[in-house]
Amino acid sequence: MKEGQLLDKKSIRYVLSKHKDAKSLAADCVGFANASGGVIALGVEDDAAAPPANQKVPDELPEALRKRIGQLTVNVAVIARKVQADNGGEYVELRVLPSQQTISATSDAHYFIRVSDETKRLMPDDLGRLFADKSAFTWELQLTRQDAEADCDDNKLTDFVRQIRQSDRVSDFVKQKSTAELMEHYLFARDGRLTNLGVLWLGTRQGRAALHYSPQIQCIKYDELGNKVQKQVWDDFNYNPLELIEAVWREVPDWREFYELPNGLFRKSVPHYDERVVRELLANALVHRPYTMRGDIFILLYPDRMEIHNPGTLPVGVTPSNILHTSSQRNPHLARVFYDLKMMEREGSGFDLMFQSLLASGRPAPVVEEGDDRVKVTIFKRILRPEVIDFVAKADQDQTFQLTTKEIIALGMIAQHEALTALELQKLLALRREDDVHVWIGRLRDWGILVSSGKTKATQYSVAPDLLRKLEFKGHTTLKPIERHRLRELILSDLKKYRRAKGPEIHQRIGSEIPYLTVKAEIEEMLVSGLIEKEGERRHRFYLWKEAK
Repeated sequence: MKEGQLLDKKSIRYVLSKHKDAKSLAADCVGFANASGGVIALGVEDDAAAPPANQKVPDELPEALRKRIGQLTVNVAVIARKVQADNGGEYVELRVLPSQQTISATSDAHYFIRVSDETKRLMPDDLGRLFADKSAFTWELQLTRQDAEADCDDNKLTDFVRQIRQSDRVSDFVKQKSTAELMEHYLFARDGRLTNLGVLWLGTRQGRAALHYSPQIQCIKYDELGNKVQKQVWDDFNYNPLELIEAVWREVPDWREFYELPNGLFRKSVPHYDERVVRELLANALVHRPYTMRGDIFILLYPDRMEIHNPGTLPVGVTPSNILHTSSQRNPHLARVFYDLKMMEREGSGFDLMFQSLLASGRPAPVVEEGDDRVKVTIFKRILRPEVIDFVAKADQDQTFQLTTKEIIALGMIAQHEALTALELQKLLALRREDDVHVWIGRLRDWGILVSSGKTKATQYSVAPDLLRKLEFKGHTTLKPIERHRLRELILSDLKKYRRAKGPEIHQRIGSEIPYLTVKAEIEEMLVSGLIEKEGERRHRFYLWKEAK
């Protein structure tokens, strides 16, 4: 029972004590309604898995809450009931239904949305995006004039039924449905007619061409001077989304190019672009684009990188900085088909996969940028540190560890940078709180994969030397994970030579690869210990060599 996009926990004091706050509860309900719906567990503390064993809830409370929420909100539907946990304690389960075609608000005209484990206030600029997302949601289910039987492409329908019945992500109950029942189950058809989603997946070429803004893809290759050297276009509406991804992967020759890296007596082939990353990016582009606006998906291939441009902005609440931790559904029924056919990861885990794959292959993490009407994701081709590939692979395959996706991402980042402070890791992972760093590296340190030094934000993590030797890591030596007593000697040697210097000057001279926070923290310790002196404050502070008496 962990808080997240679909669950929030609140103390029973929130609604029963003299400090009860019905307006804040209403804001949370509005946030869930404008997102994907969810549950508020009233009577369960944030850090608890169940309510207190002796906690009792008045029988009339659920109905009173339902009425009060109705008075304080607009377009919000809730179902309230009393629940008894396994330990005997009672709490109120407040289930908020998603407002699929309307915008929810508080009665005093404030708008909110649920993002990850927080309820965020919507600013006026966000409302337009939210309206666009709502219309994109209804686009999937809008009925067309096309007959569900007569206007289907028989080959596409046969392939879809076969793929669903072969998928290990689909229950046996669903697999046993008839063809017509499967079409209704996945909302491809209703009342004998195809929906927009049904035409997109099962319709004929003419049917897809008649859809407003059916997806089209362009792949353009550039040389070192920025000149176009090749262009491929998939705009004839012959393919459904699955076939479109297969066509792009099959027909672009750049996907077959690879590096050859030395691996002992042999050579190891590493593709320029990982197949899983390319497919996940294409799937995300098709699933998360708004189908109510015009615009092609562009794949731009440069000598050093690939860019995928997708029309539309990110869903409300998702930003380039929190995309690794936040999920939002723009076309949920299309996303469900993609997931069941194993074309993409579960909602919210696709970028985890890309981060893991890229960092494990010695490359930088993907870069996400949002423009006025387009989202761009950049994947770099160059391998920054080839030795990281073998190291992370060996650590992941070691049966002693069995690393999670988060641990592989954190280990890959630290191995690429030699060492990272807690603050640097927090920024790279776009974590909101400093304590969240421990969630990503906790077991790595417990197992002895990582070692740490320093305190709070200046805590520095590096790969344990014993593990480097065990896994035969062929990296190069730097000053980044330097020990404290050696760093202190470097600072003293610098000040003895120059007598008077600012902190950044010392940092640059003794080794710029050492994190500045680490150098600054050590200088402050030396001041406290009386090893050096200072004059001035803030930007005008100088550190002085202290002559021995």
